[in-house]
Amino acid sequence: MHIFGYEDTGLPLGTVVPALLAEITLNATSAELRAIARFLQGCADEMDHMGPKFDHVHLADRFKEFESSPHFVVARG
Repeated sequence: MHIFGYEDTGLPLGTVVPALLAEITLNATSAELRAIARFLQGCADEMDHMGPKFDHVHLADRFKEFESSPHFVVARG
C-alpha cells in the first residue's frame, strides 16, 4: 500500500504532482469514520468483482456529504 497526497495550494489538481506520504491523519467525526469504513468496504468488494478493470473511486461520488471535503480516492494497488 502507498499513500499519495497533494498540498492544498489552490492550484488545480492536474497541475501538481502527487507526493508519496509517510502518514495521514483523518480528523473526522465518528459518523464520518463509519461512512468512510462503508466506502472502503464497498471499494474492496468492487475491486474483487471488477478485477484489473477497477481503476479508482472517489468518496464524494458515493457519499454526497463529502463533496466539500478534501478528495479521498481509492485506487487499485
